Amino acid sequence: MSAGLGNGFGLLWSAYAVSTYGTWIAFGAFPVIAVRVLHSSAFAVSLLEAAGLAVAALVAFSLGPWVEHRAKRRVMITMDLVRFAAMVSIPVSYVLNLLSYGQLLVVSVVSGTAGIAFTAASGAYLKYLVPGDRLVVASGRFESTNWVAIAAGPPLGGALLGVLGPVVTVTVDAFSYLLSALGVLRIRGGDVVTPRGRVTEVRGAELLGGWLFIVRDPVLRRLFLNSILVSGLIMATAPLLSVLLLGQYHVPAWQYGLAFGVPALGGFAGARLSPRLVTRYGRFRIMTVFGRLRSLFPLGLALVGPGLRGLLTVTVVEGLLITCMGVFNPVCATERLQRTPVGRTARVLSTWSAVSKLVQAALMVLWGLLATLTGPLTAITVSGALLLATPLLLPGRAHLSAPGPAAPSEDVRAA
Repeated sequence: MSAGLGNGFGLLWSAYAVSTYGTWIAFGAFPVIAVRVLHSSAFAVSLLEAAGLAVAALVAFSLGPWVEHRAKRRVMITMDLVRFAAMVSIPVSYVLNLLSYGQLLVVSVVSGTAGIAFTAASGAYLKYLVPGDRLVVASGRFESTNWVAIAAGPPLGGALLGVLGPVVTVTVDAFSYLLSALGVLRIRGGDVVTPRGRVTEVRGAELLGGWLFIVRDPVLRRLFLNSILVSGLIMATAPLLSVLLLGQYHVPAWQYGLAFGVPALGGFAGARLSPRLVTRYGRFRIMTVFGRLRSLFPLGLALVGPGLRGLLTVTVVEGLLITCMGVFNPVCATERLQRTPVGRTARVLSTWSAVSKLVQAALMVLWGLLATLTGPLTAITVSGALLLATPLLLPGRAHLSAPGPAAPSEDVRAA
C-alpha cells in the first residue's frame, strides 16, 4: 500500500483515509438535522454552514504557531480526539432530547478548527516523514483518497441517512476520528518540533509568520492567490447548483447525488496520473496546463438546463473540472511543501487553509446575494467567466526556478 514510502506513511495515509471517508459519509447530515430535527429556517441552515466555516478559519490563524512548537503526531491525535468528542456529543444530546441549533453551530466550529490544525500538523509531518523526491507521489495518494471518498461517501451516507437517520451518520463520522487517532498512535519513529527561540518570542510575529512567508515567496504568493480564488469561485456556486437542480429543475435527489459523485472518480484518476505526468513533462508544464484547464471548464455550467441534458452537462463539466484538479492539486501541494522550511510548514498550511475558508464563506454569501438579484444560472455564469482570468496568477517558469526566501534560523529537532 505504501511501497517506497515507508510504514509510517502507510499508517498516516490510513488514518487520513478513515477520517476522510467518515467525513464524506456524514456530508449533508448537519443541514438535515437542522431542518428535520430542529425545524430551522433556510437562513439558519445557510448561517450554520457559512458561520461555522468563517469562525473556524478565524480561530485557526492562532493555531499555526501552536502546532509548530509541538510534536506533530501528538497534535494530530489530540485534534482527532477533539473532533470525536464534538461529533459524538450530537447523538448523545439527541438521545437525551437536549440537541439544539446552538450545539450544531458550536460543533461545526470546533470540528472545523480541529480539522485545520490536524491538516497543518499532518502536512508538516509528511514533509518530515517522506523524502523530497517522493512528495509528489505521497501527495497524489492523499489526493486520490480524497476523491474516492467524495465519490463513495455521499451515496453511502445518503443510504444510511435514509434508512437510519442523520444522527447515525454523524456517529459514524465521530468514530472515524477515533480510528484515525489510533492509526497515528501506531506510527513509530521520530517526530518534528520547532523549539521556541528569539524568532518566535513575539506573539504577533508568530501569528503573521505563515502569511509573511507566503507573501515573500513569489511562487507561494501566486499559488496562494490562484488557489483561494479558484476554490472560492467554485464553492460559491455549489449552493446555487443545488437550488437550480433541486429547486427549479426538480431533479430527483438520487440523480443529483450521482451527478456530483461520479465525477469525483476523475479526481482519483487525475491524482494517480499526476506523478507520472510530472516525471514525463515536468512540474511547470503540468501545473500550467492543468491549472488553466481547471479554470476553463466551469463556464460550461452556463449551459445547464432542465431534464437529462442538463444533468449530463453537470456530470461532464464536473468530471473534467475534478480530473484537472486531481492532477493539479498534488503538484501544487508538493511545490508548497518543498518551498517551505520544516520549521514554518504548520504556520504556512494553517494560514493557507484559514484564508481559503474565509474567502469561500465570503463568496458564498456574495454569490447568494447575486443569485437573488439575477437568478442562480446567471450567478453561476458570472463565476465561470471570472475563473477564466485566474490562470494569470499562476507562477511562470522564471518564478519556479527562483529560490524561496531565506527563513530565519530555526532549529528543528526530532521528538
